[in-house]
Amino acid sequence: MEILIKGGRVINPADGFDAVCDVYVANGKVQKIGENISVSSDALVIDATNKIVAPGLIDMHCHLREPGQEYKEDIKSGTQAAAMGGFTSVACMPNTSPVLDNAALIEFVKNKAEKEGSVHVWPIGAISKGQKGEQLAEIGDMRAAGAVAVSDDGHPVSNPELMRRALEYAGMFDTLVISHCEELSLAGGFMNEGAVATRLGLKGIPNAAEEVQVARDVIIAGELKKRIHIAHVSTEGSVEIVRQAKRRGIRVTAETCPHYFTLTEDAVEGFNTNAKMNPPLRTQKDVEAIIAGLADGTIDAIATDHAPHHEDEKDVEFAAALNGIVGLETALPLGITYLVKENKLTLVELLKHMTSLPADILGIKKGRLAESEDADIVIFDVETPYEVDVTSFASKSKNSPYHSYQLYGKVAYTLVDGKIVVNEGKLQA
Repeated sequence: MEILIKGGRVINPADGFDAVCDVYVANGKVQKIGENISVSSDALVIDATNKIVAPGLIDMHCHLREPGQEYKEDIKSGTQAAAMGGFTSVACMPNTSPVLDNAALIEFVKNKAEKEGSVHVWPIGAISKGQKGEQLAEIGDMRAAGAVAVSDDGHPVSNPELMRRALEYAGMFDTLVISHCEELSLAGGFMNEGAVATRLGLKGIPNAAEEVQVARDVIIAGELKKRIHIAHVSTEGSVEIVRQAKRRGIRVTAETCPHYFTLTEDAVEGFNTNAKMNPPLRTQKDVEAIIAGLADGTIDAIATDHAPHHEDEKDVEFAAALNGIVGLETALPLGITYLVKENKLTLVELLKHMTSLPADILGIKKGRLAESEDADIVIFDVETPYEVDVTSFASKSKNSPYHSYQLYGKVAYTLVDGKIVVNEGKLQA
């Protein structure tokens, strides 16, 4: 299909390109970017006047729940949710049932995604067998099968010697290690440790539960001169540890999630289980530190940590509720509303955190909107507010704290390999 995207504000964050012009797509590639492009009469024309045209977003941390937990989400529904949120590539975590800890399961996810997925899916394998933190998984085999990284996400690698060996072994295959930083001896609570937890009578989780392991893993990576990526950074202390590590030349990258720059522990008031996550929502001071970390480049990527759960797993007493929220369909609007509209980041900076930077960290050839690149494109509106309605989500699960929020950044079109997946805000039939 030939597609001409006319008159939008075209942004390629990787090189700072930002201009009102046209984009011509054919054969799955961006063929031309420029003013007043002429094409054949057979081309489909998309009017992008007053809209942003950008590279498709990259989510380097989400949960698609397949295999084993398809009642929460599966590859088909999860990638549809991704497309609705403007994502054209997602990297899915291995804490499925069974755990993605071998080449056969990595191949299963890839094959299923090719058949049923709406966007590109990049599997992440486990660091340890069964994510039990005892023996290394076959990292080389999983890499050869298509895993873009390894992580025991949802479970920390508590044994520092095992983390050391994981970094050494993964380094042999140029494979990224993503660390879920949580010191379990400090983390036996249900929300952030502080006044709100005390008032609600809930056991709290201190910032140190995250920061102790961030420091440990950065030190190990620095000693080995290996890459380490810190997942879902939530505290001021973690931001500062990563900042100082980068200044010392340690090969560390980091991500945060929209809920850590938009919400505080106050969202838990009323025992709101849709505000229960791990790491927990922190304080306003931590929120400000996360935003500062994004602004100065300490935090490289914005990931969703999309964590779908069935209603029955959230509609229980707070202590029993499972951690996590869905995030694919609100990530971009939250970034625009809370960062760009509040003059914390420019739109180009926000998009860089959601496109070229995560693509570079994962080592995938995506996240660019330029001639000869894959036609993975998102078109969205930054001027018209809309109301979040979780009942309309493409995700099977609706566990979001943002229901009824007024946000900016509604996705109008998502193109994957030059094919329209989302058309005028709806999934293409």
